[in-house]
Amino acid sequence: MKYGIAFLFLMFLMSCKTEVKSVLSMKDDVTFLASDALEGRQTGSNGEQKAAEYIAKRFEDLGLEAKGTNAYFQTFSFKPKTDPHQEINYVVKDGDSTITGTNVVGYIDNKAKNTIIIGAHYDHLGLGAEGSLHRGEKAIHNGADDNASGVAVMLDLVNRLKATNTGSNYLFIAFSGEEMGLLGSNYFVKNPTIEIKQANYMINMDMVGRLKKDSTLAVYGVGTSPILKQTLKAHNKGFKLIQRESGVGPSDHTSFYNVNIPVLHFFTGQHGDYHKPGDDIEKLNYQGMQKISDYIFEIISDLDDNGKLSFRKTKNESDLVPRFEVGLGVTPDYLFDGKGMRIDGTRDETPAVNAGLQKGDVVIKLGAFEITDMTTYMQALSTFKKGDTTNITVNRNGEQINAEVTF
Repeated sequence: MKYGIAFLFLMFLMSCKTEVKSVLSMKDDVTFLASDALEGRQTGSNGEQKAAEYIAKRFEDLGLEAKGTNAYFQTFSFKPKTDPHQEINYVVKDGDSTITGTNVVGYIDNKAKNTIIIGAHYDHLGLGAEGSLHRGEKAIHNGADDNASGVAVMLDLVNRLKATNTGSNYLFIAFSGEEMGLLGSNYFVKNPTIEIKQANYMINMDMVGRLKKDSTLAVYGVGTSPILKQTLKAHNKGFKLIQRESGVGPSDHTSFYNVNIPVLHFFTGQHGDYHKPGDDIEKLNYQGMQKISDYIFEIISDLDDNGKLSFRKTKNESDLVPRFEVGLGVTPDYLFDGKGMRIDGTRDETPAVNAGLQKGDVVIKLGAFEITDMTTYMQALSTFKKGDTTNITVNRNGEQINAEVTF
């Protein structure tokens, strides 16, 4: 079993009465959460419950006040699309097909007027639940980047915010059910354990474990309050920032934006191991995670004396993209800021592979459409149907390659 010794060591530390907070690093937290022993932390599974207990113990050792509905835990139930008794060790009652997810909630009460919410989801895809891009025999999806990395950064921030920036209270939430459709965060905003009007803004970390050599960091939601852009710029020390205005996206910050709370979502980009068994701990950039934690801490520190941030609605960028029924079968590089759509990964037996496309190729033309960014790429895809054949042009290391692709 992978990481067995580290797993047992961490379990030993958790059982000790010494202060775990002075022992565990972000890498230690990721090592536990992304171990095979947790079997991919699928929502409602025994593995996810072990992860919830671990996070609650970390909250307790770090001195957070319990702020769930049952100590640190806030549970919610839902009916799955598939039979919960098949293949996954769900925590369910006999004869009951209801799945129970568990948010883990801790609080720093500085007796302040406003509360900052800091969150990261901790669930993942188990042995290959819906959303997995793995093909072949079932395998554990450890989700080191997605999203043990975000939880580890959140725990690092807990330790740093306990005695500083006391102009705000802090609510830390490890969300369940994100992979199934933002279930945990959606439940929380409808059933908050603090007065929701106290919420000043929300920071979300989802996949922050693979900062690349060029230090590209995407931050979503920068348009949700007028002060956010200038604050991000003022404390940027070496990041190549990709800023997105919209407060809507495929992660838990969306739930808070939808109840008029400003949000910032941090993301280091997709990769070839996204939603696959290869998303393991040895592939993370731990120095990069520390750099991101430092950056977020400085942003929070700057905003500490700014009072309640004003909320601003943003255009939902996904509304600009038409529906489409075909695809190349690639993972786009969402952090690419050049002209075109850069391919960050390909999947076997797909139109892209059949056409000879490779990781790193930049699609600059599809049929009669010039491709300048992700939006124009998806607009172009929307014009094709299954079985259509068209020409595609990519830039490969400065050379233009023409090919024929069949959807």
